[in-house]
Amino acid sequence: MLDINFIRDNKEIIKKAITDKGIDLDLENLLEIDQARRDLILKVEELRRKRNAAAQLRDIEKGKAIKQELGTLEKELAEIENRFKEMMLFIPNIPSLDSPIGPDSLSNVEIKKWGENPQFSFTPKDHVELSKALGIVDFEAGVKVSGFRGYFLKGQGALLHLAVLNYALGKIVKAGFTPMIPPTLVSERVLIGSGHFPFGKEGIYQIANPGKIETGEEIKNPVFLVGTSEPSLLGYFADRTLSEAELPIKVAGISSCYRSEVGDYGRDTKGLYRVHEFAKVEQVVICRNDLAESEKLFGEIQQISEGILQELGIPYHVIVTSTGDMGAGKYQMNDIEAWMPGRGSYGETHSNSNLTDWQARRLNLKFKDKAGETHLCYTLNNTVIASPRVLIAILENFQQEDGSVIIPEALRPYTGFDKIS
Repeated sequence: MLDINFIRDNKEIIKKAITDKGIDLDLENLLEIDQARRDLILKVEELRRKRNAAAQLRDIEKGKAIKQELGTLEKELAEIENRFKEMMLFIPNIPSLDSPIGPDSLSNVEIKKWGENPQFSFTPKDHVELSKALGIVDFEAGVKVSGFRGYFLKGQGALLHLAVLNYALGKIVKAGFTPMIPPTLVSERVLIGSGHFPFGKEGIYQIANPGKIETGEEIKNPVFLVGTSEPSLLGYFADRTLSEAELPIKVAGISSCYRSEVGDYGRDTKGLYRVHEFAKVEQVVICRNDLAESEKLFGEIQQISEGILQELGIPYHVIVTSTGDMGAGKYQMNDIEAWMPGRGSYGETHSNSNLTDWQARRLNLKFKDKAGETHLCYTLNNTVIASPRVLIAILENFQQEDGSVIIPEALRPYTGFDKIS
């Protein structure tokens, strides 16, 4: 969400952002609704003034007539306010000048490559073949119990999954982030605040029976399962005015995540790449409304993720995400994709985003500077690690001719073993 005054004064810039990001929004219609809303506000305020004057003069008949007219206009104003607020949620953030302009991932641009892709002297297996042969993942039982895209991590597979998460959590804590275990059940307001609603709503699971309160009355407000801990972490700070001295705030959430993947139906249906539930360590940063500072932090949090892949020895590349692929709220976005031999290509493992004040305005998240003036904060988020997707890269890159898999040295203190065989 952007400020309506900024939108009015920069109509062409907003129109371009809407086009570049492929947002289905009629800006002219929004501005017409905004003007009608402002006209109605003036009329309602004038009628309220007249009503108060009639009450002071004890003019009952005039007061009744004004009350009736006022009731009609207030109802009309409430309806147009709701429509205005709904449309404002679709206003995208303006992308950075160096963001590639394009409709989808085909317009993304590689800016960095690290590591050498492994050269095998044998025919390598993909992670599905490896995990079945090693007995560390059971896809058939997963489908039987959970349905499409279900899976069980077993034995050393389960231990490797936990090792990856604990290793990543330790790295992020050493980097100065406060660890948090946030709720995975959240309200609609939190998802609207983070920008996951109304965009991407089809990918979020809604709880069909949210429960009852102590009186036995059913909870009427909908409850949803998060696809990342980002909404929960941001919701923790919603409606707060922080002091400048507190910033930047750096938090890391470790949680289960759930995604229906409706928008990606038919894609990556094999194995662990695109599953309905997984675990992730996520980093969120809240900083001052300073673009240079936010861009510096953007680089810092990406370095943490790159450092993890480098320490694990997994080849990867970094891509700058195009306007049509980055999402409505992003000012800038980079993805890190790890090399996955079974795919014969890179696969996304990390996503880094700078959203400037787009989320903060929706969340009413502010800070007070040293002069006592109040401003909206800037927010950023980035993947530290997500599993089991990263297990694909580990299994496939470090497989041996005998079918075993060597565990990266950085993970061995957490696994207790150096090979799966």
